[in-house]
Amino acid sequence: MMLTRIIARGSTSFIRMMSAEAAAVPAADKLVPPVPEGVDKPVNPKLAGIANQIASLNLLEVSELSSLLKKTLNLPETSFMPQMVAAAPAKGAEDEEEVAPKKVQTEFKVKLVKFDEKQKVGLIKEIKNLLEGMNLVQAKKFVEGAPCFVKEDIPKDEAEKLKEALVKVGAEIEIQ
Repeated sequence: MMLTRIIARGSTSFIRMMSAEAAAVPAADKLVPPVPEGVDKPVNPKLAGIANQIASLNLLEVSELSSLLKKTLNLPETSFMPQMVAAAPAKGAEDEEEVAPKKVQTEFKVKLVKFDEKQKVGLIKEIKNLLEGMNLVQAKKFVEGAPCFVKEDIPKDEAEKLKEALVKVGAEIEIQ
C-alpha cells in the first residue's frame, strides 16, 4: 500500500524517500565490496583492538579470560594439551621415529655377496637346485657374477631358509 501511495505522489517523492532511507543507514552497516584475490583483506579496527588487548595480557589474565569465555560460550572444560604437544617442535630424529608408525617389511631380497672359492662347485650345484629352470652353465655364470640377487620379493621365512642353505655351501649372503 505504501508503495502505491508513493507512486501516486510521483517519482520525485519516491526518490526523496529512498535517499532519506539511505542516509539513515549507519556507515558500519553499508555493504563493502569484496577484496580481490591476492590482496590482503583490510583489518576490522574493532577486531584489531581486541587482538591487541589480548596480546597485552599476562598468563594469569589469559587463563581467567579462557575460563570466562568457556562459561560465556558454554564450552566444555577440555584440555588443549595434546594439541600443544603436537605443535611443539620435534627434539630429534629419534622422536619422529617413535611417533611415526614403523613399516613392517614383508618382502625380502636374498643377495649373494661373495663366496668361498674352495666351495664354488658346491655353491653352483646348490644354486642350480634352488633356482628353477637354471642349468649348470647358467648357475656357474650366476655365481661368478657375484654380488647379485638370488631371489627377490620373498617372505622372510623363505629368505632365511635360502640363506641357511647357501651359507652351508660357502656363500656370504645378505637379506635386504
